[in-house]
Amino acid sequence: MIDLDIYTLVGFVGMGCIIGAYAYLTWNDEPNPFVLHGTNLTGAVLLTVSLLVHTNWPSLVLEGFWAAIAIWGLGKALRARRTKA
Repeated sequence: MIDLDIYTLVGFVGMGCIIGAYAYLTWNDEPNPFVLHGTNLTGAVLLTVSLLVHTNWPSLVLEGFWAAIAIWGLGKALRARRTKA
């Protein structure tokens, strides 16, 4: 039997967020950028928590970039919303 600790479970939830965001982007012709990037950022943060305990350096670096891109996307969406207002 596989021993799943809380950090592994948190990582699985993060993985689900990222997969869900990708599916949302693929299936929706006009995705809401706040939903898309917010879900990606949440997934990256949750996976980072897991990776800080169960360290895998390449994956940890990947999540850093994933989070940075999501933050950039959220900032871009906020600027676009202000421009429309």
